Amino acid sequence: MFKKMAAGAGLIVAAGAAVVGINTARFSPADVAGTLGIRLAAAPVIDVPKAAERLSAAIRFQTISNQDPTQNKVEEWAKLQDWLKASYPAAHAHLKRSALSSRTMLFEWPGSDPAAKPIILMAHQDVVPVTPGTEGDWKYPPFEGKIAENAVWGRGTIDDKGSLIGLFEALEILAKQGFKPKRSIWIVSGDDEEVGGTGAKGAATLLASNGVKALFTLDEGSAIVTDAPVVNGPAVLIGVSEKGYGTLKVTARAKGGHSSMPPEDIGTVNLAKAIVAIHAHQFSSALHPPVTAMIEALATRKGGMVKVADANQWLFGGVIRAQFASTPSGASMLHTTIAPTMLEGSPKENVLPQAANALINFRIAPWDSSADVLAHIQKSVVGMPVTLSWTKPPREPSPISSTTSLGWSFVRAAGEAEAPGAVVAPYLVVAGTDSRSMSAVSDDVYRFIPIKVSLKETAMIHGTNEHMTLDNLEHVIRFFTRLIATSAG
Repeated sequence: MFKKMAAGAGLIVAAGAAVVGINTARFSPADVAGTLGIRLAAAPVIDVPKAAERLSAAIRFQTISNQDPTQNKVEEWAKLQDWLKASYPAAHAHLKRSALSSRTMLFEWPGSDPAAKPIILMAHQDVVPVTPGTEGDWKYPPFEGKIAENAVWGRGTIDDKGSLIGLFEALEILAKQGFKPKRSIWIVSGDDEEVGGTGAKGAATLLASNGVKALFTLDEGSAIVTDAPVVNGPAVLIGVSEKGYGTLKVTARAKGGHSSMPPEDIGTVNLAKAIVAIHAHQFSSALHPPVTAMIEALATRKGGMVKVADANQWLFGGVIRAQFASTPSGASMLHTTIAPTMLEGSPKENVLPQAANALINFRIAPWDSSADVLAHIQKSVVGMPVTLSWTKPPREPSPISSTTSLGWSFVRAAGEAEAPGAVVAPYLVVAGTDSRSMSAVSDDVYRFIPIKVSLKETAMIHGTNEHMTLDNLEHVIRFFTRLIATSAG
């Protein structure tokens, strides 16, 4: 009897091994096109030291978007825009600016072929504040634009004035070369990306009213990661979608009163219990597009047992999810995230509040919706004396852009040229960009700037000691120059 059982078990193992082997042999990653035979325009000659000086100057304009807009120095935007016009005269000679009610810049470089779909290139003007009390932690003052250690230092060098200057450097180079685009080139530079992106939304509305439907839009959002997961090496990660965004207000009401005579029913306690319940009821991690496409591209490059595991997710799916979720950045790509961020209670330490509030921020995965989020959270607090309401209408996740289109191939070709030999993969952007507003006026929307950064180095974005290396600045300028000349020429 035991011999028969052992033989049966052996057959099952053998059959399973055969299935694993067949799946691995047949495995091919998700449909991601190459460059479709695109021949990139020649690399330009770039005066990097002069470009660094101009990025340094741009950093000194304190276009800081504060949460309280009354704290903004609105004159700084006008100074920056006047400086751009003076610094890039050849480009501005071709750019036609559209009037908007905001400080957002919308330019068109008209193409010669009205039947050719235009392209939209984006880079925002505003930056986040420096966290009060951390100014002394910076190696160089955050708004000095210091050029040192082969880099330009300061708030906004990466997010996103490095892109803005790189884009205008490219336009200036092409204008001086006598470049004449066939496709129209639209430039959208939002003024308030860091606090909601209403400027870019207004630009999209105007583009739609003019009947614009672009071949592709390109904005910030991803990079060339030098130590990408799975391959532990360089990867050109091109954002093809971004998560949605919403903030729920959780309110617990109570009678209030004097803290010396606390009743059993205390609003802050009820609120705390609700927050714990909500946070404990996390959204399930799962492998969905576009994350699956990224993992497949990386696994194919890695080969070996990594490829075997990815080709047989029926057996190893749990292992893949666990490995990918071992870091906060990886875990955030697998599910809608829940982040309690703000609390509000009594205005005085000896007063029990009549209403205690919490704000919980959600970054909504493309396979969920704001309605799914609300239903999920309502289940978490069934029977609890709290109410839920969105602070403002949530933003749904962006559509997933094509990885087989002509637009993808143009962006891929220009990006791949800045990291020869690196694996190319689609990517889910877990934060937000102005490009989300362009989905209605563009066939595809991509989020990528070809700076080379490690996962550790990404902490300087919105953090301390933000800086753009001169090598990365050169990458950005060359990338934009070749992308424009190839896709619009």
